[in-house]
Amino acid sequence: MKRIFCILIAIWTIWILPAQDYDGWIEKAMNAVEKDSLYEAEKYFKNALNTDPANMRNAMLLSNLGTIQRRMGKNKEAIESYTLAINKSPHSVTMLLNRASLYLEMDHLDKAYSDYCNVIDLDRRNIEALQFRAYIYMRRRQYPEAKADYRSLLEEEPGNKTARVGLVMVNQKEHRYREALDALNLLVTDYPKDASLLKARAEIEVEMNTLDLALLDLENAARITPHDADIYVMCGDIYMAQGKKREAYVAYEKAVDLGIPRPQLQDKLKASKK
Repeated sequence: MKRIFCILIAIWTIWILPAQDYDGWIEKAMNAVEKDSLYEAEKYFKNALNTDPANMRNAMLLSNLGTIQRRMGKNKEAIESYTLAINKSPHSVTMLLNRASLYLEMDHLDKAYSDYCNVIDLDRRNIEALQFRAYIYMRRRQYPEAKADYRSLLEEEPGNKTARVGLVMVNQKEHRYREALDALNLLVTDYPKDASLLKARAEIEVEMNTLDLALLDLENAARITPHDADIYVMCGDIYMAQGKKREAYVAYEKAVDLGIPRPQLQDKLKASKK
């Protein structure tokens, strides 16, 4: 009986030890994350996965490992970890979004697009997926598709600024300038301290050849962000289009003073001095 009891104890120990080690490695990994010891955290997550490869929690561990590797700049390894996590849990919106955002960061647009589409198939109201799929459509110049996603975003969040600006950009690309301006006017009213909106409106006004209005918007933008060198480059370009070379030269020099390398504006400076 003593021998049988010892065998049972040994079997129980062999069975329970991996589970204890698994949880122990996870605890060590989480403590390392809290201390921002990413290399240690990566090692401990891998130890947990190797300890119990069949554990149902491994999908989450692999996703966490991917995020740690991403923070370490190990993007290739992070993609591999995210992919293994998704293989174990293919309907996880969070894991798909994690991989999609990293693909997007790496400029792998097609792969990011596929993941965002899968997220929307699972959750057609997902704000993040709609927003970034619309961005990808814009990069691809698929403007009707981008418009559809931005409109879906606005159905979920009527005041979504990104979607509102996105629709302005779509209308601008499609030369629907009046619609773009109407929408921008509302945005400027809602966000009067956002200089980027004034710059965007100035760009459309330039395309519409209402140059004085564009200059007025840029002057107002410069009051909000006086150190924005791009504003003065835009002003210089408008002055050149108006034949006002002296004003253009002054604007370009101001842009150089604010940090734009002189060689980058050398041609514009020469043209404005002739």
